[in-house]
Amino acid sequence: MKYKKLFLAAALSFGLAAPAMALTEGEDYILMPVEVAPVQKDKIEVTEFYAYWCPHCAELYPVISKHAKTFPSDTVWRLEHIVWEPQRDMTLARLAAAIKQTNQAEQADGVIFDALITKRLPLYEPEALNQWLQTQTAFDGKKVLAAYNSFSNEPAAKQMAVWTEEYGISGTPTVVVGGKYKVIFKSDYAAGMKTIDDLIAKVRQERGMPAPSAKAVSAASADASQPAAAAAKPVKSWGARLVQAANQ
Repeated sequence: MKYKKLFLAAALSFGLAAPAMALTEGEDYILMPVEVAPVQKDKIEVTEFYAYWCPHCAELYPVISKHAKTFPSDTVWRLEHIVWEPQRDMTLARLAAAIKQTNQAEQADGVIFDALITKRLPLYEPEALNQWLQTQTAFDGKKVLAAYNSFSNEPAAKQMAVWTEEYGISGTPTVVVGGKYKVIFKSDYAAGMKTIDDLIAKVRQERGMPAPSAKAVSAASADASQPAAAAAKPVKSWGARLVQAANQ
């Protein structure tokens, strides 16, 4: 009986480690030259670098935002806007920081993607952004504008510029797990969520972290919480498509 229990424990341990061991460098991920220290030292960070003007980022957003709700307690999703061209990207990074400051990502991000990608509004121009935010009803645009003009906003955006360089971001979207593994999306973004989960397990194993507590929100419960009618509504714009995809 003792040997049977030991064998079972070993089998379970192998089973937990197997997903991470199945990963292949160059096919599933790219190992970063230098590991970047996490913001939250006791967490496994899944850091996504994106741009509000990037169509592929708009496609990934509803997939990863929904999947992030299934992350275990030791894992967090970080969204960081890239800064390549300061004249264009710094304004949008400040907008991203303001969205974080006001905790309105779920309400605002799809609308912002739609404004830049579909409607081609020049929100990278401060004056255009100012006027646009004051007219928003899908989220509290005036509250976001106040955060944008706050003392702490510009330093937060400049930190995004630092991270863009530290992580060596050359394309969007880029997802980095544990500060060291860049995810390779081979077929579609939904399939890439499995790679993210496997890399999370790999980082956890490498750090010798204990097994995490149960997931706070399951994919099934997230689906069940949405009205059935939401998925049935026809959609045309990027923003509407993002909202519908997040609800499915």
